Amino acid sequence: MEKHNSKLYQENCYIKKENERLKKRAEQLNQENQALLSQLKQKLTKSNPDSPATSKP
Repeated sequence: MEKHNSKLYQENCYIKKENERLKKRAEQLNQENQALLSQLKQKLTKSNPDSPATSKP
């Protein structure tokens, strides 16, 4: 039983570590996506300054 618990503990530690790695990667990708979205919006605004989404009443 102790051997089984030890194995489960090691697996749990590995899963936690992998989860943290994936969480950091997801944060990086989110930041990259936000930057790309911002760039795209700027390009769209410059190419079409009279669009309803950018003009103000």
